[in-house]
Amino acid sequence: MATIEVNGLNIGYEIVGNGSKTAIITPGGRFSKETPGVKDLAENLAAQGYRTVIWDRPNCGESDVCFEGENESVLNADTLAGLLKKLDMAPALVIGGSAGSRVSLIATLRHPDVVRKLAILWITGDAIGLSGLVEVYCGSLHVPAKIGGMEAVAEVPAMQELIRRNPGNRERILSQDPEAFSATMQRWGASFLPQPGSPVPGLKPEDYAKITCPVLVFRSGQSDPHHPRYTSEEVHALLPNASLTEPPWGDREWIDRMVAGDGALFRSWGMLAPQLVEFDK
Repeated sequence: MATIEVNGLNIGYEIVGNGSKTAIITPGGRFSKETPGVKDLAENLAAQGYRTVIWDRPNCGESDVCFEGENESVLNADTLAGLLKKLDMAPALVIGGSAGSRVSLIATLRHPDVVRKLAILWITGDAIGLSGLVEVYCGSLHVPAKIGGMEAVAEVPAMQELIRRNPGNRERILSQDPEAFSATMQRWGASFLPQPGSPVPGLKPEDYAKITCPVLVFRSGQSDPHHPRYTSEEVHALLPNASLTEPPWGDREWIDRMVAGDGALFRSWGMLAPQLVEFDK
């Protein structure tokens, strides 16, 4: 796989297809570009004339770890924009799901020049969904740092995987001051608590009106405990140039993928290609 330096970080990426239209796909969690379903979507877009980049965000896959910046979502959003520019693929169809939807929204707000159109799905929301992110992204690293310093952080399974794929990440982790690192995790954790009037953390209520490009919002399933249906509907209502559409799967898609327990949460994403192509005409 290829890597490229973006904003001082080595970022892993792969370009799928050689068409004239460009796109970028950002999944959720700390899942890498190799997660089942991500490349499937890129390949299906390639068959329709696209050149699509799939990538590992900072703190994911084979990319460098980084604990700097306002918060992790902004770090990833700025990296997304920088990657598209470095690859000369802007403006692109920007596609994001779960954490990727948040990152893509923030990237569109901060760097509108790199986004031709935006498509988002599985938008995390509500008290339970968002409070869970604090533990997933921050608490899981903050507590080991307080107990055993950065050596303990380096032993966290998620960090071990990042070190395995990018050995230089071990020194990047160990070089952090434990107390400063814990303070960063506290600040980043607080960023997942949204402001009143804004369903997406990282966006202020007045920010939605600034996102003027065409946006396709896939409605979340009624059964989804992490990406509430009403969050997707509220985001759609707040964006001035958005369309709301049903996804190409049943209501329990997220639950079925989660219960399967194989980490393949995005396995069905290839099915999104026809709607994305139609949206991008």
